[in-house]
Amino acid sequence: MAKQRTRIELSRDGSHTVYSETAGSYFHNPNGAVEESLYVYFESSGISRALQRDEDVSVMEIGFGTGLNLLLLADLVARYRPDAQVKFTSVEAYPLMPDQVQQLNFAAFIKHKALFEALPAVFGKLQDAHQSGEPVSGKLGEVHYEIHPCLFSKLKLRPKRPFTHILHDPFDPVVSPELWKPGVFKWLRERSAEDAVLTTFGASTAARASMAVGGWLVARAPGALGKREMTVASLSEEKLRDFKRLNEARLKQRWEAGELSI
Repeated sequence: MAKQRTRIELSRDGSHTVYSETAGSYFHNPNGAVEESLYVYFESSGISRALQRDEDVSVMEIGFGTGLNLLLLADLVARYRPDAQVKFTSVEAYPLMPDQVQQLNFAAFIKHKALFEALPAVFGKLQDAHQSGEPVSGKLGEVHYEIHPCLFSKLKLRPKRPFTHILHDPFDPVVSPELWKPGVFKWLRERSAEDAVLTTFGASTAARASMAVGGWLVARAPGALGKREMTVASLSEEKLRDFKRLNEARLKQRWEAGELSI
């Protein structure tokens, strides 16, 4: 497994982000790593609300990265529903080294500090599994995780529980176009609950058209930290009632006509 050339940088909210020199892209928004992740993947997705309402939560993440979303989820579960059976699934082809993760300052941004202390060990498991490509599993706090150390194209997964929330958090479409194709969104749709919600920082018309072609209803939402917009998608119209719906038929038409592509 190739090792990424990376460096740790402070984002504007004081939390660390990681810059991949290999990909030429940040793992998290340099305007605020923790702040954007909380807004896009936990507030806008409805995960925080679902935990407080004792609703079922089964998360699929595209792009494990620094493990920040797993950490934030475990912290929220410890705060709101320590007895919950929350499942978190992710995929990461090029995991960071445990000693890199240990240097991140995420513990300062969560209530339950011991969760961060356990995070480097997750990356140790991923490094150990790189040859077999077999998923690693365990618990971070009360969250049951399963992380696949492989390319998304090699992922073989049929979850026992449909996904209720999709955290689409890869590098942007310029860096990782293969993770923004309609086939990816179709794959996610086929494994999701009828009222599943997908959130992503991506807001390009082409990315939204790709989601629509993949079978999702699509809406725009206000972006975080200087970004004008983000995207919320769902398989349920009801889940998008608080957002500005887009014309999926028109998006699909433009994609199929070749006006939009990734």
